[in-house]
Amino acid sequence: MPAKPFHLGWFLSFRPPSWQSPFCSVSDAREWGAGDFYVDFGRSLERAGFDYMMVEDSSMVSDIYAGTYEMDLKHALYAPKHDPVALVPFITGATKHLGVVATMSTSFYPPFMLARTMATLDHLSRGRVGWNIVTSSEDRAAQNFGMESLPDHDERYDRADEFVEVVEKLWNSWEPDAFLLDRASGKYADAAKVHPIDHAGRYFKVRGPLNTTRSPQGRPVFCQAGGSPRGRTFAAAHAETVIASAHGLEAMCEFREDIRARMVQAGRDPNSCKVLFVVSPVIGATDQEARLADEQRHDPATQRQRAETALGHLSCLTENDFSVYEMDAPIPDVTTNGHRSTLADFIRQGTRGRTLAEVASEWSIESIPLVGTPTSVAAQMDEAMAEVGGDGFLIMGPTTRRYISEITDGLAPALQARGLTRASYSHATFRDNLMEF
Repeated sequence: MPAKPFHLGWFLSFRPPSWQSPFCSVSDAREWGAGDFYVDFGRSLERAGFDYMMVEDSSMVSDIYAGTYEMDLKHALYAPKHDPVALVPFITGATKHLGVVATMSTSFYPPFMLARTMATLDHLSRGRVGWNIVTSSEDRAAQNFGMESLPDHDERYDRADEFVEVVEKLWNSWEPDAFLLDRASGKYADAAKVHPIDHAGRYFKVRGPLNTTRSPQGRPVFCQAGGSPRGRTFAAAHAETVIASAHGLEAMCEFREDIRARMVQAGRDPNSCKVLFVVSPVIGATDQEARLADEQRHDPATQRQRAETALGHLSCLTENDFSVYEMDAPIPDVTTNGHRSTLADFIRQGTRGRTLAEVASEWSIESIPLVGTPTSVAAQMDEAMAEVGGDGFLIMGPTTRRYISEITDGLAPALQARGLTRASYSHATFRDNLMEF
């Protein structure tokens, strides 16, 4: 039985593209900060019928691995990285339908500032922005905002629950018909329909009202990626799209059903949230070409370099210095106040006596492998969604114009030919397109 139509998104950062690839031009590698590369990226995604591009973020140069910035800067892991919020109007200004999701942290932004910024972006885009809600996970980032360390993992979500409550009150502080522009009466807006929120909670005290008019969507689309039990509960309470990393079809089914069950417990319609699974398709003109490209990704000659890069990432995310552990020994028993689900998944892959180097060299957040021609990968995605009953996929892969084209000009048309993804947009706003099916 074929899958029902599903959604497509792309997970990326506002950082250097895949600068070591022979298919990344020197100009793209050097001038990415001007935004032109990402504007072209957005245009390609819209042409292919993607629902959104999600731009993640972090606020640090990490020195956790080996106690220096060397690893982070050598591989451009978490730095340099520019602010995704500033990129949003460039992309939405160059597109007409694509949703653009920006990451903003509830640990570092004041609620009023975030609500005002997002409302402004929603106006500038005519209703096409989303907010990736994160609590942040690195003490090094916290120390850039006057904090010595972040609160406990679960408390950060407690704080985020109240943060969302506050910003929703602010977005609703203008009633839908408060804007008048009535020249006869001389009233621009009706003061009786603009209200203070007078919020006084455990973490925040905000008077309101917001000093921006009600935005086209009322509020941005909410995106979330928490994989821990507390993160899943938060996502079930608030998210309209969830970034999911679950290894294998069984785990994908479990994740989606768990989110949907938690949504029911929270009093929400489970169909009002779209769970998109992270994948990195390997596309070739023939299946053999694609298999060879996939094998090159796992070339034993580059195993140590891949392992080093992965451990650099994990050190940043979990604030455990993985440089101090033996590469040919089992994965150490470590804990974190940061990305708990990411660390747990990594440790889980170290069963059956596999070494730290072996797991790190193969580590990925891809949900399932997808390798082949555009037609065969489209069939694989069809089969996966039919089994999972899911809502779509979030692409994550090399940021080169060649790879983007392989997906947008190769895979996307093959998916459209099977009736699996949209060939056009039916609605004006991001939320309406996301909830269309």
